[in-house]
Amino acid sequence: MRPADAATQDAIQIQRAYYAETAQRYDDMHVNEDDEHSFALRFMSSVLTHLGVQSILDIGCGTGRGLLKIKRDLPHINVLGIEPSAELRKAGHANGLAEAELIDGNGEALAFADASFDLVCEFGALHHIPAPAQAVAEMLRVARKAIFISDSNNFGKGGRLSRLSKQVFNAVGLWPLVDRIKTKGKGYAISEGDGLFYSYSVFNDYQQIRAKCKSVHLLSTSDGGPNLYRTSTHVALLGIKAQPKL
Repeated sequence: MRPADAATQDAIQIQRAYYAETAQRYDDMHVNEDDEHSFALRFMSSVLTHLGVQSILDIGCGTGRGLLKIKRDLPHINVLGIEPSAELRKAGHANGLAEAELIDGNGEALAFADASFDLVCEFGALHHIPAPAQAVAEMLRVARKAIFISDSNNFGKGGRLSRLSKQVFNAVGLWPLVDRIKTKGKGYAISEGDGLFYSYSVFNDYQQIRAKCKSVHLLSTSDGGPNLYRTSTHVALLGIKAQPKL
């Protein structure tokens, strides 16, 4: 068996090649005003003033669509995005982001001091990261007021029987093993529309976020029932570290 870090590097190279090949049409492939991340972005934007946010870091921000919307709607907020794909950064700069607003970076090891930004967010990046829990820990570390996550919930995807089986395996701690078998030992899957991705649920990191935040708020960004874990394919999470002064 090859060392885990070598396998991870292979996955990263596959992922980078996908983004390099699709960079020029990335927004056409992934951005839609009615998609789950646009819905989540509108929700996040609505609470920025309430939280007194003056600075935002967006990790794995692709071509920077979230940053561009915030700049248009709330120009007083300082924005910064990190994106490891040079081709996606180039597309973001062409879309109107300054080079200083969209830079190279690694979400699992953020090059910023503790509490450097009022809010740290991500939109669909965590399910592409080999160690999402580490990225969430970094988000919590550099966030002063809040973090915002918009990502997938693997346990809410599929038909009723598929969802139930995944939830049962997860409840008894066997889902990582089942997923490893399902992906033939790779730990990831590849699709034409999403490139390389890992099985991920926002709920995987809920306890870590709950431990660092005074309040946590969940929102289904796809159609689902009252139990988001069981029925929603995509979920947004707002973790507030310090309650705003009204």
